[in-house]
Parts: sequence; C-alpha cells; structure tokens
Amino acid sequence: MVQQYQSPVRVYKHPFEMVMAAYEKRFPTCEMIPVFVGCDILSDVESEDKATHVVERRCKLNVDAPRLLKRMVGFDYIYFVQKNALNRKERSLKISAHNESFSSRVLVNETCQYTVHPDNPNWTCFEQTASMEIKSFFGFESTVEKIAMKQYTANIKKGKEIIEYYLNELQTNGVKYIPTWAEENPHLVASQSSSNSTVSTASNTLMEDLTEVFGNMNVFLLTDSVQNFLKFSTDKLEEDYIEHILGVLQPIEESKLIQLRKWLADTHNGKIPRDDHILRFLRSRDFHFEKAKEFLCQSLSWRKQHQVDRILSNWKAPETLEKYYIGGWHHYGTDHRPIYVLRLGQMDTKGLLKSVGEEQILRHVIYIMEQGLQKCRESSVLRNKPMSSWTCLLDLEGLNMRHLWRPGVQALLRIIEVIEANYPETMARLLIVRSPRVFPVLWTLISPFIGTPAILFSEPGLVKMNILKGLVILVILCLKQTEWYLKPHSLDEKTSSKFMMYTGTDYLECGGLVDYIPTEFIPDFLGGVSKVINTIVPFCDIPEGGPVPKSLYKTEWEKGDGVALWEDTIYKSANVLKGAPHEVLVEVPERDCVITWDFDSVKGDVTFTLFHSTHPLGKNNVTNSSQVIAKHMTLGKDYTIMEAGIVCREGESVQVSHVTDIIMTSTTNTHHKGSHIARKPGSYVLQWKYHGGQPQSSTVQDVLYQVTHNPKSKVIYYHELLPSENFRY
Repeated sequence: MVQQYQSPVRVYKHPFEMVMAAYEKRFPTCEMIPVFVGCDILSDVESEDKATHVVERRCKLNVDAPRLLKRMVGFDYIYFVQKNALNRKERSLKISAHNESFSSRVLVNETCQYTVHPDNPNWTCFEQTASMEIKSFFGFESTVEKIAMKQYTANIKKGKEIIEYYLNELQTNGVKYIPTWAEENPHLVASQSSSNSTVSTASNTLMEDLTEVFGNMNVFLLTDSVQNFLKFSTDKLEEDYIEHILGVLQPIEESKLIQLRKWLADTHNGKIPRDDHILRFLRSRDFHFEKAKEFLCQSLSWRKQHQVDRILSNWKAPETLEKYYIGGWHHYGTDHRPIYVLRLGQMDTKGLLKSVGEEQILRHVIYIMEQGLQKCRESSVLRNKPMSSWTCLLDLEGLNMRHLWRPGVQALLRIIEVIEANYPETMARLLIVRSPRVFPVLWTLISPFIGTPAILFSEPGLVKMNILKGLVILVILCLKQTEWYLKPHSLDEKTSSKFMMYTGTDYLECGGLVDYIPTEFIPDFLGGVSKVINTIVPFCDIPEGGPVPKSLYKTEWEKGDGVALWEDTIYKSANVLKGAPHEVLVEVPERDCVITWDFDSVKGDVTFTLFHSTHPLGKNNVTNSSQVIAKHMTLGKDYTIMEAGIVCREGESVQVSHVTDIIMTSTTNTHHKGSHIARKPGSYVLQWKYHGGQPQSSTVQDVLYQVTHNPKSKVIYYHELLPSENFRY
C-alpha cells in the first residue's frame, strides 16, 4: 500500500531571499533535527549569472528504530539523495529527495518547493508532498511503515520552527534584508509582461468589489456563494487557515483533508462542501481516506437529491410542530457551543406522528440540524475560535409508558439513522436531566452492548452517535419492555465519560449543569433563572407543548421509510442493472437547443452516453420503460453517439456548473460533460449503463456472489432542455 502526504501551504511572512538564507543554515548538519547527522555534496552547479544554482547532496539519517530491528536488517544509518534547484530569478526553490538505502524494497519520494506568495511579494510559501511504498522488508513491513510515518510526521512541524529560528538569528545578527537577483542584475532583467499580475489584480478587484458591496463585514458572514468562490477558487489550503478556522490538526490529518478536498473538486466539477463539513466526515472515520470518501459522497448525494441546502430558506414547520414539538435553541454553553434543549419527557410523540407524519418530523429535525451548523459558524466568528459542534440538553421528566408506542420508537430509530449518516461529529455533549432513577444503572448494564461504528462528535473520545440508539433502548428498558436484541460491542471509557446523566436535582450542584451552562442560562423549568418561554433573549424559543388534540390526527398517519423527504424533488433515482441500462428520452424540436444533465453515481460505477436518432423513439417502440433504444436498432444506422461514454465512479458527480460553460463549449469546442448543444433536432437519449469491474478479491465467496447476484449501480439524475433562443451565437 502506498502512503501519501500532502501538506497545506505554509506561509512565512518574510521575503524569499531571507527564507533561503535561513534554509541554508540547516546544512551540513542541524542540531534541531537529531535524525539528520550529516551530508556530502555530490554535485554543485551554478549558472554564470548566478540565476540558477543546483546542488545534489547525499544525506545521512539516524532513524529512531528499535536496536534489534537495526541489527537484524543490518543498518545503522539510512541514506537519502536530495536535489535542490534554486532559481533566484524566478524566486523559487524546488527540492526532490528519494531513498538510496533499501530502494529495491522501499520507495520513498518527496518533493518540496519554496515560492513567492501570489498576493504578497514579501512573503514566501512552502509546500510539501511525499509518498512511501513498502514492497517488502524482511517481514517487518508493518513495523517499518509505522516507524517511517511516525518519524516523518514528527519532523514536519519542526520545519517551520527551524526556519523561524534561523530567521530570528539572521535578524539578531543584523541581516534584515537581502536584495533580490533582479535588484542585483537590473541590466539582465527582461521587461515583465503586465499579464503576470492578472490573477492577483483580479483577486484584488474582487475583494474591492466585495468590500464595496458588503462593507467591512467579516468574510464568514458573507453569503455561502461568495464564501465558496473565495475559498474554493484554489485547491490549496493555508496552514494558518486550517489552524484558526478549522482547528489544530496533526500533519497526516491535514494531508487527508487536502487530499479529500482535491478529490471532490476533481470529481464534482469544483462544487464541494465547506471545509469544516469535509473535516467532520474525516473525523467520523478516524481520517481513513477511503471510508470517509464513501461516507461523505453518500451524504452529498442525499443532500443533493433532497435539496437539503435550501431547507433553511424554503421550508417552514407546520403549525402543529411549532406548537407541540418541545425543543429549541437556548443560548451558549461555557465552552461557547450552542445549546439545544429537548423536553422529550413532555412531548406527545404519538400525537405528533399521527398528526403530521414521520416525514414532516424528519424534515423538522433536519431543519434543526442545519440551524445548528449555522449557529456553530456564527459562534466561530463571534469567538474567533473553530466551533463545529453543539451541546444537547435532554429533559426526561414525564417519561412514561406512552412513549413506548412501537411505531413511534421505530420512527425515532429511522430518524436517528438518517441523522447519523449525514451529520457526523456535530454533537459535542449530551446532558440528560431528571431521568428515572434506574436510568444510570441500566445504562451501565447496556453500554457494553451498544455498537459505535459512526462517530457524531467533534472531539476525540466524545459520545458516539449510536449512543442515541442506546438511549432509545434504555428508555424501553426503563419502562419494562425488553424484547430487543442487543449486539455486543465495546464502548470506550472516554466516550461514556462525556455522556452526562443526572437524576433528581443533583444537576444544579457543582459537577452538574453549571459546569457546562452558565448559571444565568439554566432554564427556569430546571430550577434556573433563565425564562425560556416569552423571553426577549435570543435563541430561547421553546414551546410549552402538551397533548396533541386528536382532532388534528390524520385518518391514516404516514409511515416513512427514512429515505424520501421531498416528493417534489427535481432529482429522480434509478437502478442500473448489468445488461439493462437506464435510458431517458429527450425530444429536441429545433436545432441549437441545449440539453443539460446533472447526476451522481450513488452506488457502483456507471458509463454515461448521449445518443441521437432521427427516427422517433417513443414508448411504443420499447418493451421496457427504463430503456428507449430497442434491441433491434443498430448503432451507426438507427442512432449515433453524440457524447462518447464517460465513466462515473461511485460517489462522483457529473454536472454543468454554469451557463457560461455552455457558451464556452460552443465557442471553443471544448468538451463539457454536463451539457450538449443539439445541432440538429430529433430524439436524444441519455443512457446510464452498469460499469462493472473486477472484484477486489477473488475468494470463493466473491465468485459465488458475482454468480448468484445481479450486479447493479444506482444513480440520481436531473436533466433539462433549454430553448435555442437563449443560445444564439
């Protein structure tokens, strides 16, 4: 397996020449890097005008490995070859390195570069990438990989400290400015084209325009569309941005974030979620790239299909929910996290389900989750501190047998599954108050049996999402209904320690709610002074609730399947079976109409192709509603390919990003996957075909599965035909 590392952009607020002078002080040895014990110069070539200088060194490293391993393998030191290519004229240094020792068994490659900051010529940027592949190492492959990764990550952060240390040393010694090559050689400097500053000028112009429109408002308070342009116009992230906006991460964690972000930009046409959203999914899978990628892509498809990004502006809860759903946002905790209060014990869950249905409740819960993300962002701006999760205060007073209505429990579990799959790492702490006295005892008994595959909380070791399922089970046990099967799993000690539970009124004492919620913000129904109802203080909108009148019950209450949210969604879903493609007919009445499409491969891989036929293709010509092209039709005679088949891998997205892209397609003949200008009228067919690959393993079980199961993929898609008058060229 190949291990890869990609650094964020590290910015030194010093000129390039000063940084180079500091960098050179690392050679031939550096006390601040104990592993680096010396180097020999293999070649040293400098141009006549001193514009370029290339040095190749053989570096000697004392790797911190077990002495026994060194003896068994027969090495004391590891040797690397490093090549530094300095271009003083362009103000850049490119560094490449590879291992000389054990190169037939282990391949290590590293590239680094120092360049001038694109927006400030007096600052210097540093980037670093590396890869390691262990083919074989005397049976110690796993051990060597762990040692190498530990050694490498331990020295990554030191790099900045070392450069800063030598920069300070230079300034202490009176060296505060070093002239550039251009300043030393004005007679050799060619006239610079004004186009070199186009990007910077455009960026500055954009910022000036934004400032004129929005004033001096903090960038985090701008609209999402503006934020996306500012932050996603490049696939690079600065180290300071990560630390101050997303939080302190380990080098490997930074690398996984950058890799996943770049993969999303490449496969989703540049339309990717916020960085903090990507980071939550990485944390939920312990920064395992493939697992996090699959988890996130499934969620992005779900959000897209059900238009979740528009729920805060396009949806309003029914009056019944606003009146009888006893929950609301209530100030901030001592850690500045938003607090959501839910009085589950007082809620008529059966009445709510019978009056509004499961889908409306699910939609309301999703609305609350989106509110929580928004409040976290607002808190991050106000406190100038990364904030991506909130606290839930759960009041169980009034819990009784009416909460054990089986359809209600099943609906609650389904809602939890949807939230678990799409909002990981969003709850920092769960505070339960006024629980039945047997509650803590039963929790101790069932906690070892609660599965915890998906983390919901932002800090390592906090409560897992499946703890909510455990809570449901716990309620059932408390109310003496125990016909549930519990699958054994372990729950770590740190996780359970963040699950706070209080009985009686002990939550008002030291060690209770006052440790997490300021005293003045403890709700009055819990013995605090904060008036939750009819208050003028923001974020305290919690209704009184009560039993839902039976007059509001529907004749037949809606049972949801936990999947459908909006019946009016513009996206359709389709299963693409092996040997049975899914096809959509688009009739184009006149030339120059534009067909646009937007689809995601939710499961498996698919091949997408656009066909055209001058023959009418209607439902009368086909026997299968998902297929338009009849089996007797011949490619090249009855229909032709207009857009060659492209493969969309699982989790990837194909879409047209903007109308200007369509215009560019016409004027430059550039192929764009999300649109096609119909140069002639007729029947066009959008086709998705199953794209099968070889199974990852060839075990007997895999072979049997391939034989006994009909492979299939799944897509969600949307298409539109734009009239020709809008696109005259």
